[in-house]
Amino acid sequence: MSQTFVLPDVGEGLTEAEIVQWRVAPGDQVAVNDVIVEIETAKSLVELPSPFAGVVGELLVAEGATVEVGAPIITIAGADAAPSVVGQSEHGEPAAAESEGEGAVLVGYGTGGAVQSRRRKPAQAPVKSSVGVVAKPPIRKLARDLGVDLADVTPSGAAGEVTRDDVVGHASQASVFRNIQTPEWPQVREETIPVAPQAAASAPASAAAVAEANGEREETIPVRGVRKATSSAMVRSAYTAPHVSVWTDVDATRTMELVKRLKASPDFADVKISPLLIMARAVIWAVRRTPMINAAWIDTEDGGAEIQVRHYVNLGIAAATPRGLLVPNIKEAQSLNMRELAAALEKLTLTAREGRTTPADQQHGTITITNIGVFGMDAGTPIINPGESAIIAMGAIRQKPWVVDGEVRPRWVTTVSGSFDHRVIDGDGVSRFVADVASVLEEPALLLD
Repeated sequence: MSQTFVLPDVGEGLTEAEIVQWRVAPGDQVAVNDVIVEIETAKSLVELPSPFAGVVGELLVAEGATVEVGAPIITIAGADAAPSVVGQSEHGEPAAAESEGEGAVLVGYGTGGAVQSRRRKPAQAPVKSSVGVVAKPPIRKLARDLGVDLADVTPSGAAGEVTRDDVVGHASQASVFRNIQTPEWPQVREETIPVAPQAAASAPASAAAVAEANGEREETIPVRGVRKATSSAMVRSAYTAPHVSVWTDVDATRTMELVKRLKASPDFADVKISPLLIMARAVIWAVRRTPMINAAWIDTEDGGAEIQVRHYVNLGIAAATPRGLLVPNIKEAQSLNMRELAAALEKLTLTAREGRTTPADQQHGTITITNIGVFGMDAGTPIINPGESAIIAMGAIRQKPWVVDGEVRPRWVTTVSGSFDHRVIDGDGVSRFVADVASVLEEPALLLD
């Protein structure tokens, strides 16, 4: 008997996913709940377990291809239907599998969008390939995206595994050597690189890598996954919410002094401290003083509208990751003390970099911070995250001449800027909120109230 496994709805309300990496090959023996494939949706990387036990017959979709929910992806010969748990319900209870005949699909992922990777091993366990390189799945995907052969990378992980920094460093070094000689302009003026679904497995990891290898003048990159979801959300936000942007320069010298003291404190020895921590506390403090900044515009079914004011803060942090822009948020951030918030920020950042941010981590945000200063930018006019009414940008902190008590002195200066939904909050509220954030960065002792 042979069973066909189709791409399931993993509970996110999405219609398609990309096959990132097959964990099995034709002829492999699999048991129920063995991870057989890693897929990427618009929001997360998900490992799918097998609902059948048997021998892998055919992989029906190539790595790199995007397929719709319900499409056949693998056959398993001599398969027995799963008699036990293969997933979780939206409430976390075990859920069984449907496996009646052809087209059996996994169920029990729930509809709330809180998808987790399904692993039989601990989530952090490195995965060893056939050539002996130890690396986690997100690191392998990053290597593919950057065109890095993991066999050439020197690992620095505690368990001998290749880390994200190892891959990025190797890619940067390779880029330096590739650019020692400036290539001639190619003879071909324009060329589009086709990425057909069935050809994707044999194509280079990215169109940019193809262009570099072959010297084309232009390349075409397919829009899918996180990039597709982000572009849709940003267009919807830009054309539905009337954005207004403001900014102000801030003397952040005392913030830098506080960061230095916290780094030296034994109470903060095991967590990362940065100016972003003070910025986060400042935003939470300012929200309490101007609650409308944390509200949301809701269109009602009768054609009207209402404003939903949230008396809690799910603090979003815009994160640039190998998969694209993600905005995970810290739930109930207003209830965390300084150390707890620092730990939450560190966990959020590491999770995003490793590609383990789940859809649940990105849902129900109320206000967002984007730290453009890490890229050397001073200010910007960011687009509001859908479902929110404000996004605050923290610029680079630089030493600049600043007038203090009538004298020009060198001070640490940054710019606080942001965009706001003018349907929800007026200019006076926006200005008061930004001024409050700036006040805390100038004098963090205000947080002691």
